[in-house]
Amino acid sequence: MLTIQSLAKTFELSMTGKMTIDPFADLSFEIAKGQFLGIAGPSGIGKSSILKCIYRTYQPTSGSILYDSELFGRIDLAKASERQIIHLRRAEISYVTQFLRVVPRVPALDVVAEKLLPKGFTMEEARVKAEEMLERLNIPRTLWPAFPATFSGGEQQRVNLARALIARPRLLILDEPTASLDHQTKMSVLSLLNEMKAEGTTMVGVFHDWEVMGQVADNILDLGEVLQKQQASDPSGVTAAIH
Repeated sequence: MLTIQSLAKTFELSMTGKMTIDPFADLSFEIAKGQFLGIAGPSGIGKSSILKCIYRTYQPTSGSILYDSELFGRIDLAKASERQIIHLRRAEISYVTQFLRVVPRVPALDVVAEKLLPKGFTMEEARVKAEEMLERLNIPRTLWPAFPATFSGGEQQRVNLARALIARPRLLILDEPTASLDHQTKMSVLSLLNEMKAEGTTMVGVFHDWEVMGQVADNILDLGEVLQKQQASDPSGVTAAIH
């Protein structure tokens, strides 16, 4: 479903005399349909940057991100047009971060429901589905008509997850999706993710909690190990770092 080949990203910091930072380079891996690849490693090694390159929030410096899409067939997300990326995000790729960004003064129920409108649902049908999702993520009914901007961090994160998961995307990208959640809600999220995997959703994600990640990931890519092997010029490279 997803094939990363020789991916690299370089950042230039102009305020420090054009210093460059290369969090990762020559990174390659594959994810099969319905599989979950967890990405691990110390802070600052580039975990979130990899996810942002896949979602195309960041433009990779080099390399390819080959994705088997329904809309366009096999497409390189690193080179796809902005229009193609927008269509893919609406139809089949979802991204969950730790931060909720939505239109202000829209009730939580509609914030979640609106993700189903591009798939042909009426607003009434979408709201029914949104209610089911909000219940599964333990968001109290009293909050459904309220604005997410007034919610706590954990409540906002649950709305964020609900928006991404309700559409049942083909490719789901997760960046610390359970960081602000209590144990009960974490278990609900893991249950949903495993359901989606069984339905064929392909996933790649970063979790700060290895124990939680281990309950959903089929394989784990250790970027710290990758970096060590690259520095040692080990030709086995990334393959040896996937567990």
